[in-house]
Amino acid sequence: MNGTTGVVIDPVATTGVLSAKLWIRRGSGEDPVGQRGGHQLLGSVLSRGCGPLDHVQLADLVEGCGAGLRCDTHEDGILISLKCTQNDADRLLPILGWMLQRPHLNPAQIALEKELSLQALQRQQEDPFQRAFDGWRQLAYGKGPYGHDPLGVAVDLEALDQNHLVALAAAINDGGSVLALSGTIPEGLQDILQGWGDGALQGRSQGESALDNGSELTSQSLTLNRVETEQVVLMLGQATLPHGHPDDLALRVLQAHLGSGMSSLLFRRLREDHGVAYDVGLHHPARQRSAPFVMHASTGVERARLSLELLMRSWDELLDSVIAQTDLDLAMAKFRGQLAHASQTTGQRAERRAQLRALGLPDDHDRRCVDQLNSLSGVALRAVALQHLKKPILSLCGPASSLRMLESVWRHGPFHSA
Repeated sequence: MNGTTGVVIDPVATTGVLSAKLWIRRGSGEDPVGQRGGHQLLGSVLSRGCGPLDHVQLADLVEGCGAGLRCDTHEDGILISLKCTQNDADRLLPILGWMLQRPHLNPAQIALEKELSLQALQRQQEDPFQRAFDGWRQLAYGKGPYGHDPLGVAVDLEALDQNHLVALAAAINDGGSVLALSGTIPEGLQDILQGWGDGALQGRSQGESALDNGSELTSQSLTLNRVETEQVVLMLGQATLPHGHPDDLALRVLQAHLGSGMSSLLFRRLREDHGVAYDVGLHHPARQRSAPFVMHASTGVERARLSLELLMRSWDELLDSVIAQTDLDLAMAKFRGQLAHASQTTGQRAERRAQLRALGLPDDHDRRCVDQLNSLSGVALRAVALQHLKKPILSLCGPASSLRMLESVWRHGPFHSA
């Protein structure tokens, strides 16, 4: 394993605790046509038996060691998380390799996990916030890799069977994998990982570009989702940039300015100044391809119009105004704080290192971003906004009467394109 970019070791003084994160660089963005939800289903079944252990034996081993094992599927990858003591690492770390190379894919376990996924999808459809975001996502990305929730789509998920998962499992490591270890590193680690085999862990070399846009944008700027409730959910945003793009740091600072904490612009404007929204924020996750940059607000029907007008005003200011220096300083302080808070535990540290390596970014990417903060100015932030935030799209979820009124407001606003 020496020399491979697929293993990241981060020794941290702990009381014998080890966090391991295996990032498999194939997530829901790689779901084949007609199999949306395939990688999520595969990920959930990986912990249902692998290598020499069936699902009962695997659970007994992990729980008998007082360890934790879970698998989560994201748009850009499948993340397997293991937390255990240093003394149990030699017994538990091989499980990650078996999940990657020798999953059981038992039909009974597949059926069980599929039913759980279908139930989760049904619950999502009962959530106006989720429905609004689904509408925004489909409008922003179309049939692209980010056009559906990692859980998938019910009609595709229902048709998946063992044969589909066998095919997905055979290609699961085509993009390579990264194993990050943080905490008390066990002795003889190389011997423990030897059984994974050559090539089991592969990482994109540091500095390799990960800037593929990967979206299929449409010419439409509005999507409506009718639900007869007293609540209206508004989402205004745009598909922007991959994590690590030269302009990504500026968008991260704008995210902190707009949506981080009670001093953020959106919180102050919509909640404190006008009292129109009971939930407000900004969603801008790290993505391998074009990441969403989305303002969101939940409000009552009688305050929906003002909420939309305030969201549009806040977005328009990004393009027309230069952020004040005091606001810029506060946003930068928040950004530094976010990075610090996100690396407090060994699990957080390991996950971030695995993510960075999987995206082809250097291990010290976050430190470099902090070093670059002082070079950013309000003028520079506005230039980035003008380049990447010129064409936001709107997703609304609520009762039909409110949606008709809000549609008229949008079509007479500054961002509507015919």
